Amino acid sequence: MTRYASIVAGGRSTRFGDRDKAVADLAGVPMVRRVADRLSDVVDRLVVNCRPDQREAIGAALDGYALPVRYAEDPTPDQGPMAGIRTALRGVEGWGDADAAAFVVACDMPFVDPRFVAALFDRLDGHDAVVPRVDDEWFQTTHAVYRAGPMAEACEAALERGDRKIVAPLLDIDHAVVGADDLAALDVDDRTFENLNTREEFEAAAEAFE
Repeated sequence: MTRYASIVAGGRSTRFGDRDKAVADLAGVPMVRRVADRLSDVVDRLVVNCRPDQREAIGAALDGYALPVRYAEDPTPDQGPMAGIRTALRGVEGWGDADAAAFVVACDMPFVDPRFVAALFDRLDGHDAVVPRVDDEWFQTTHAVYRAGPMAEACEAALERGDRKIVAPLLDIDHAVVGADDLAALDVDDRTFENLNTREEFEAAAEAFE
């Protein structure tokens, strides 16, 4: 089975300032490249969701990447993370496999644990999605594995009915949950779910790569 990664990078990064954090320098490497590099040993192909105005800079950041890369540009930017997931997974389908499995991750998660990504793929069998839930409330929907076709369709349906809650599509598909006990058993890197929203967080994270 071909395994895909889909990086969602189309957000506006309003808390980061006037620069696009997807390509901001994180200890000498653009952040989106940091994320992509963490995934290169556990997936076969990469899809990057972005706005049209980001395409050139992100393409430069991923120049020479070890895996085949496709870009899935938002048809209507600024529609939120669910729309980004939908577009990213449509990009996966563009490779010709609607049943493909894809790990979806936000571009601001440079500590993504590749061992955990592999474990999520291994748990997908028989489900449309495998989603971490680190407490009783919060699903990590941008750190999860989905079958491209079913999840993209569920996102489309939720957007069409005006439901923009990021968990809404999960209610329409067969999903498995990886809970706190599972995370402990898998010995997941504590930082895998860490995302960088501000320059202060960015600067603190850079120390880990120096």
